This record gives sequence, structure tokens and C-alpha cells, in this order.
Amino acid sequence: MTAVTSNATDQVDVVLIGGGIMSATLGTLIQQLEPTWTIRLYERLDDVALESSNPWNNAGTGHAALCELNYTPERKDGSIDISKAVKINEQFEISREYWHHLLAQGALTSTDFLQRTPHMTFVRGEKNVDFLRRRHETLSAHPLFKDMEFSADRGTLADWAPLLVEGRDEAEPVAATRNTAGTDVNFGALTHQLVASMTARGADVRLQHEVKSIRRARSGGWKIKVKDRSWNAPERTHTVTARFVFVGAGGGALPLLQSAGIPEIKGFGGFPISGEFLRTSNPELVARHQAKVYGKADVGAPPMSVPHLDTRVVDGQSYLMFGPYAGFSPKFLKKGKYLGLVTSLRLDNLTSMLGAGIKNIDLTQYLVGELVSRPETKFATLQAFYPEAQPKDWEKITAGQRVQVIKRDKDGKGVLEFGTEVVAAADGSIAGLLGASPGASTAVSAMVELLGRCFPAQADAWRPRLAQMMPSLSGGVPADTGALDEPLADAHGLVVNSEAYGA
Repeated sequence: MTAVTSNATDQVDVVLIGGGIMSATLGTLIQQLEPTWTIRLYERLDDVALESSNPWNNAGTGHAALCELNYTPERKDGSIDISKAVKINEQFEISREYWHHLLAQGALTSTDFLQRTPHMTFVRGEKNVDFLRRRHETLSAHPLFKDMEFSADRGTLADWAPLLVEGRDEAEPVAATRNTAGTDVNFGALTHQLVASMTARGADVRLQHEVKSIRRARSGGWKIKVKDRSWNAPERTHTVTARFVFVGAGGGALPLLQSAGIPEIKGFGGFPISGEFLRTSNPELVARHQAKVYGKADVGAPPMSVPHLDTRVVDGQSYLMFGPYAGFSPKFLKKGKYLGLVTSLRLDNLTSMLGAGIKNIDLTQYLVGELVSRPETKFATLQAFYPEAQPKDWEKITAGQRVQVIKRDKDGKGVLEFGTEVVAAADGSIAGLLGASPGASTAVSAMVELLGRCFPAQADAWRPRLAQMMPSLSGGVPADTGALDEPLADAHGLVVNSEAYGA
């Protein structure tokens, strides 16, 4: 990717802040819909996809709700609510349809970012086994989950994922579900392809440029003050005017939206949560575990901390990764400033922050407990998944920063908002995305929603084009995205039959 550094113009149609999967997705969508619009992307670091979109800073899954228990809560009457799982699965399929369209166009040059990885849910104990069985019965009755398998047989589980069974107490009840149509997605590699496509179509991508403030322009639109962080910058700061601004800066989105002064951001707060993972590249272990396996979160733990043992493929090499373990840093970005949390506090969000803290004492206790846990205690969490795990095989890595969204509830008090949230000005001239999981996996549907909210005057004209790219959006026959999977191989190099990914 070649970064454009020309200062030929200080006025553009669209400014994208942050070089992650969200900005890259929105930028390519706008180019598809309005190819004459000028687009400029600002990224404060040396390259795109170095924060939350980096493969080692996120869980890397194509979240299709095939394995995450927090998307299928149990109701008081014992029934299983699958509505959120269905929605997320549909949203991920929209992402796949869009990627398929870009691949057919040549905007994506390979499917190296996508790997076949079965998605599993693994539980222990009679009560959890019973829940998983009922969850499977409910999910598998829906067409989107009809291929999901369930087993409480140790021999079957050993075939699916032997590390989960070997060395485990024979008296312990265990069970798992499996869906072989799962994927592992390197969103960093995907972001690089999307940004390269944007640049080839005329977008102005400026690395090492940090947006310092956003203000209303008297003539309409927004004035964005930008600092050039490169060592040989001809000018340290410049100002650009844009008709539309998207803040896709991950944890940095909240303070930038606050600087814009839009009423819609009032009451929103954020609490940064760091994380750690254990990783191994031991070829013997990697060869014996080909799955993304989610477990059940501890009582009081946030959804983003659900333990999982995953196959990861990054730059052609396979790894296993386990976690996350909660950590704390006051930064809003992994490579951000230590005063991120402090500088985000406002009079309008203090009530929200305090209210959410009071309502979630158990979460606070969980985070404190995680921070003071001894290394051997943390490693025991991995051994609950993989009983024969040995510390010598694993290294600790620090994940990306997540900012837990806090907003006002109906009573004006604070509430934690799990998931992602689009915040847009009433006139649609600026918008940003807050939150984390399922995040990247649903980037396409999130950005399509954002386009509808911010550009209502163009919505009717864009609808046929969007339906052509993503038929599911208009209730049409889902696109056959099998072309995404034709070159797709699993982590061991075996070419996989793509029929499981049919419409």
C-alpha cells in the first residue's frame, strides 16, 4: 500500500478517522456507491490495522454465533433465546456476501484472510451439559444452524478436539457442539486488502497523521485539525474540511466524538479493559487442535472475557491461543495515552459512569480478582480446557484495548452496553462506532446501517446497488459465497469442501 501525502486540497467529501476494519469497510462501500466522492483516511500509526484489527489484538473469529454462549441466554422458564444468535449469524453472512462481491470485482485479490476452522462450544458439569443439549435442540431447529452437531460422548469429542479430553477425569460430565462451517478471520490482512483497493480507486490514505480535534465549520461540514507525526513533516499541523466524518478509531472514537460536541454523544462513557492471551506455536499441539472452542464465562465476568481455545492462522503460520485474561490500563488504545480514561470524563457522563459501576459490583470484583491472580491460577484456567497443558509450551501476549461502552438508561442512570453502537449526529454529517464484540465480524452490516442513518436522501438510489452486492439485505436469495471458499484450506493445508458454505 502506498500512502498519499500530497496537500493539493484541504477540502474533501469524506474523512475517515482510524485505519481499521470499520473505516476500510465504509470507505470501500462509499466508493461502490459514489465513485466520484473524494475520500481521505487518517491513521496515527505507521500502518493500518495495528490496533483492534490486528490479528493478535482480537479474537479473530468470524462471529457467526455458532459457539458463543452469551448470544443464547436462558430465559426464566428454561427456554433458550436464540434471537441474538440469529441476528449475528445473518450479519456475518452479509459480510461474506460483500467480501464475495469484492472478490468477484477484483477489489479483494485473495482469500488468505479467511481460514476454515470448526466452531465448538465445550462445557463441563451436569447442569451445563443439560443446558448445552437444550441450546442445541433450539438452535438446530433453525435453518441457519441446522448443521450444528451435539455430543456428550468422549470418543466423539476426542475425534473433534482431542486436547479437550485427554487427561480429564472420567467422572466429569462433558459435552460439546460443533459446526464445521466456522471460520477464522485475519481482519488485519483483510483491512490491508480493503485499504489497498481504496487507494487504487483514488482514496488519499495518510499514515502517521493524528486527528487532534473536530469542529463545526461555519460554511457547513466539519473542520478537522490534523497533526503530522512523521519525523520529516513539512508542516506539523493542517486543517481539512469534510462534508462527512466517520470516527472509526476504536477506543479513540469516544474522545473524538466528544470533541465534535454533538448532543448525541452526551451521557456516553467508556471504561478501558485490557486483556492477555496465552499462545503456542508448538507444532505437535497445533496439529492436534483444529477448532475455535468457546466455554462458559465465570459468574460476574463480562461477555468479552468468555474463555476460548482457538486455532489461529496468521501470515501462513498456525498457532493456538487461549484466553482472554482481564487486565487494566487507563489507555483507550493499546498505543494510546495513559490519560485516556481521565480525559474522557465529562459532567454529562459522570452519572452514567458511577451508575454503571454501582450496578456492576460483581464485574468490578471479577476484574480485581483477575488482576491479582497468580500466574499458576491463571494457567489453571487453560488446564480446565486442556488438562495436559504445560507452561513451557505457552507464552503470554497482550491483546488490544477494549473500551466498554457505558450510556444512560431510561432512568438517566448508567448501564453497560455490550456489543457495538453507532452514534450519529442528527443531521448525519458525523458518526462513529463505539464498542467491541462482535465488532469486526459484523462490520459490513454496521456500516450499511450507518449509511442509511447518515445519508437518508441517497437511500432510495443506493438500495438497488446494495441489494446487488448483498442480496440478503433486501430479503432476496442469499448470494452463493462459495467462491470465497474454493481456495480455502484448513490450518493443516487440507483443501475443504465448500458445500457447507452454500446459500
